[in-house]
Amino acid sequence: MEDAATVFDTVFWITAGIIFVLLLLSGFFSGSETALTAASKARIHQLMRGGDKRATRVAKLIDDKEKLIGAILLGNNLVNILASALATSLLIKIAGEEGVVYATLVMTLLVLIFAEVLPKSYAIANPDKMALSVAWFINIIVTVFSPIVAMVRQIVRLTLKLFGADISEMGHALSAQDELRGAIDLHGQEGGLVKEDKHMLGSILDLEDVTIEDVMVHRSSMQTIDLAEKSQDIISAVVRSPYTRLPVYEGSVENIVGVLHAKDVLRAIRRSNGQMHRFNAKRIMTKPWFVPETTTLKEQLNAFLERKAHFALVVDEYGDIQGLVTLEDILEEIVGDIADEHDFEVAGVRTLADGTVQSEGTVSIRDLNRMFDWDLSDEDATTIAGLVIHYAEAIPIVGKQYKFDGFQFEITARSRNQITGVRIKKTR
Repeated sequence: MEDAATVFDTVFWITAGIIFVLLLLSGFFSGSETALTAASKARIHQLMRGGDKRATRVAKLIDDKEKLIGAILLGNNLVNILASALATSLLIKIAGEEGVVYATLVMTLLVLIFAEVLPKSYAIANPDKMALSVAWFINIIVTVFSPIVAMVRQIVRLTLKLFGADISEMGHALSAQDELRGAIDLHGQEGGLVKEDKHMLGSILDLEDVTIEDVMVHRSSMQTIDLAEKSQDIISAVVRSPYTRLPVYEGSVENIVGVLHAKDVLRAIRRSNGQMHRFNAKRIMTKPWFVPETTTLKEQLNAFLERKAHFALVVDEYGDIQGLVTLEDILEEIVGDIADEHDFEVAGVRTLADGTVQSEGTVSIRDLNRMFDWDLSDEDATTIAGLVIHYAEAIPIVGKQYKFDGFQFEITARSRNQITGVRIKKTR
């Protein structure tokens, strides 16, 4: 009897030790799965470029996530089922048929706490660190289980095809831009990014979607020079202007024939020894550059860089002048307003005591959205006046009020057919 008891004790402790090792392996597989799927691709790519071999292994594994997850799940299920089977067999010998119930309760508790929640919690807190640590062993597991995983993958795909789902050609659901935009919004909500940084990063991604029509200086606000004016008047206009480049027209504003640069004017005056009558604007103005209003900001920025230019005139599909765009306009779309000592101080937007916002009609919707974290649509109009006219389907009179998209708009000023003042109140 003593020999039988000794043998039973030995078998018990050996089986318990095997179950313990299997639970450790289960926890390892669970944590590895979470770490490798949650690891930052950007961080891993950076380490890989720095020559980190562990990062190279991680990058190779996550490039084929279907294969990686298949191998880890196969290993995890093998050890879990084996551990449960051994525990059931051991407890049946101890407690009889009731051992099945005891084994189910005990193994469920052990697997849940020590093989699932604990390792996954650690992996979520340290995904990159753990992914780099386990990559070498997981790489071996993936290689060993590769034939079985390939067979399982085919069975899964054929089964899904029977139900009309083909995943063999499925790509990424989100583009790289969408993923970046989502990450920026997420970190902005969680407080990881300040408001200005969030808008700046978002604006960089928007360069491909925003056209120069949305940021240009409209023709009604352009400062131009009439080539027929006297030399002294042209020089005076250049000196008074806060801008260094001014379009020059001949006959009518639609006929832009050149661009006058303030530095070129100063050089010409110096060469003529201050004799104004010898000044000739035609000789120093540069050829105008016309670009279509549908050009995206990214395309225009690249064009500015390629041509080493800072200034372009914007035309519509018929060739009519619509406005002008500068390199500074595009940069301001990214970093916000860039003010210098010569800029005009225009109070385009101000917040009133009752919480409403008073805005000039020419203020862009994008600037208002940035300033107040609003979500006014800019698909149908560029300025706040244009948005009101779009919804009103008319040019409203002063005092008229409209409600749409969770905002109330009141017309406070109008000049002829142009809305010059709008009071805005958020209603929700």
